[in-house]
Amino acid sequence: MSTNARMVAGSIVAALAMMAVAEIHSIPADQVDPQKVYWGVATGFEKAGEVDYDEVVKATPEYKQLKKSKVERGTGKYWILMSQASDRTTRAISQVGQDTEYDLIVAQGYLASLEPAIPAEDITELILKELGDDASRDDEKAK
Repeated sequence: MSTNARMVAGSIVAALAMMAVAEIHSIPADQVDPQKVYWGVATGFEKAGEVDYDEVVKATPEYKQLKKSKVERGTGKYWILMSQASDRTTRAISQVGQDTEYDLIVAQGYLASLEPAIPAEDITELILKELGDDASRDDEKAK
């Protein structure tokens, strides 16, 4: 094989490898569940992350207060604290989406359940870390 042919073949292999790394995914329109897409656009993304939403909510200061104070389910205080816990979780997810290469963040297991399945990394720990940072910032503001 000539030097030029090797260079062309090498360039093709490199281009194919780059295309595989930067594969654009899309959730088929009939399978989009807006309740499970927390951040990003389902119609075009390169790197998806998935999060255990319940685990993150349960790690919020509001949820911990709810459990510590034994607030009864169905009361106004319960729903206010749950709403605040959900808002804090959503902010943490959005912040991780903005600060990382994950351009789609969805409910855990959602993308694997699609046909065809789409790969996603579990980023629950990243979200929990951001949640901790968020709570620390709130504590500083309160002082």
